[in-house]
Amino acid sequence: MTDHGDRSGRWPVWAVALVIYPFAAGAAAVNLFFLFLMLQAIGLRALTPFEAIAGGVILGVPFAWVLGKWTHGMITQAEDDA
Repeated sequence: MTDHGDRSGRWPVWAVALVIYPFAAGAAAVNLFFLFLMLQAIGLRALTPFEAIAGGVILGVPFAWVLGKWTHGMITQAEDDA
């Protein structure tokens, strides 16, 4: 086994977040698109699909980091309890 600094064999938070990023970015894009469709009721314009994807790419970074930290904590807790 190679030594990458983490002797427990657990993935670091950044690696978990990197794996989760495509899902976080996709979810953010879909949610932005539908949010702005609903906001048309108060006079805002709807986002184009490309604008929603661009927003998802940007918002996917902090969302993936938060979800990565949460997932890493859950994995750590589950391994420590076993």
